Amino acid sequence: MTVDTPASIDAQETPAAAGAIETSERVASHLHPEGSARIEDHPVPTGREEIWRFTPLKRLNGLHADTPLDASVLDVTVNPADGVTVREVTADDPVVGSSGYLPADRISAKAWNAAEKVTVVEIPDEAVIEGPTVIEHHGNSAAGAGAGHAVIKAGKFSKATVVLSFTGEATVADVVEIVVGDGAQLTVVTIQDWADGAVHSSAQHASVGRDADLRHIAVSFGGLVRLSASVDYAAPGGAAELLGLYFADAGQHLEHRLFVDHNQPKTRSNVSYKGALQGQDAHTVWIGDVLIRKVAEGIDTYEENRNLVLTEGAQADSVPNLEIETGEIEGAGHASTTGRFDDQQLFYLRSRGIPEDEARRLVVHAFFAEIINRIGVPEVEERLLGAVEAELANHLNTLTR
Repeated sequence: MTVDTPASIDAQETPAAAGAIETSERVASHLHPEGSARIEDHPVPTGREEIWRFTPLKRLNGLHADTPLDASVLDVTVNPADGVTVREVTADDPVVGSSGYLPADRISAKAWNAAEKVTVVEIPDEAVIEGPTVIEHHGNSAAGAGAGHAVIKAGKFSKATVVLSFTGEATVADVVEIVVGDGAQLTVVTIQDWADGAVHSSAQHASVGRDADLRHIAVSFGGLVRLSASVDYAAPGGAAELLGLYFADAGQHLEHRLFVDHNQPKTRSNVSYKGALQGQDAHTVWIGDVLIRKVAEGIDTYEENRNLVLTEGAQADSVPNLEIETGEIEGAGHASTTGRFDDQQLFYLRSRGIPEDEARRLVVHAFFAEIINRIGVPEVEERLLGAVEAELANHLNTLTR
């Protein structure tokens, strides 16, 4: 059974489906095609396909078509935390593909084949790592297009945080594989803070082991971003928390596509993304899809997306989905809301002597605070609060013109 929520519905809550229709043993998600590393297995999209209908293909600088990915457009700096090993391997190394990931679209297949070197981050078994490992990617050219590939492996019963940061201007397609060993706790933060002219398509996939916990946080503030994050489970008992926040300005397109494949019993997932938009033709897209397979009895899942539209001329598309093959589950639900400032909140603050500009700033801070406070990395939280403050300053300046 598939449940689609159109973007025109401002708010909804969907309870777990009881007595879901049983289908075949393996049903591919209609929003996540079967993967292949062969580029020729992924036709050039036209924009009419379900997975491409929201993406402005003409603005991708040919990433979806035949633009070669061979330019050195990224400067990469790695700052590993004590106890973490970072190495560079060739694309034929056995660690590549160890997450079980195969590209689900043409761009990620091109990145998979074009990246001759792969950055591998490894956390040893039972290691408890203090402080984050940070990998900085800085775009150094508006010309040409580049590819990247990284693999993050958390050993059994380890605990660590890895931060991927993208800044500057470039056209980039990359793949990030994440392997969370049994009993491990891993936090991965990916920050897309590009210049306005940048284009970034990223496919990030995680395999979560037995009784392991993954927290994946995606943050997007600049450029044209199309980020696809997917999760599946290597054994029962795993849990995945996918958090995200984004802030789109005039003319920007920020697209996040989430896919959680509950292919093991007794697994859990929670998806929570929040976004704000301001300016003419600011556009955000959030597609959430949870596939509960027939074998995935006893799972628990929930996904939500909240959007705050700050000005006229901005558009937020939000489509949560549940694909359910068994009714033997603990719970499954989703929610989606898109709206403007809450007039009651503004009235409450202004009635207590707070100026309107400051009241608006406080409302937006409160909107994002829930996500930021759950990151658990002080350096990242401070950076994000600063980025939100800069976006708000731009918004308030626009209002006073």
